[in-house]
Amino acid sequence: MQVNLRDLVNLKKIMDELRENITHLSAETLGWVGVILIHLSTIPTLVAVLTGLTEKLPPVDLVLLMWGGLFMFFVRSVISKDLLNIITIGFGFFVQATLMALIIFK
Repeated sequence: MQVNLRDLVNLKKIMDELRENITHLSAETLGWVGVILIHLSTIPTLVAVLTGLTEKLPPVDLVLLMWGGLFMFFVRSVISKDLLNIITIGFGFFVQATLMALIIFK
């Protein structure tokens, strides 16, 4: 079996494209998962308050800093027109605001 130089060049191009796409995909996925984890950081405490397991709310400074950071991610997503992050962050704000409203108006 003879290896052609053209085949090696094509293989190198394919490998370079694959490496570039995987790097981009991994970075996007990690960013998306990070935003979701930030949103989920206060959910267990809010659910525990709603179910009566505890009366201790998360510290206000923690929630404000977290929401501030998420708002910055939201603005970044709007500027870069990243629809997936816009929807994810918007939905997270909606769920957290709903849980907080349920606690306040209980």
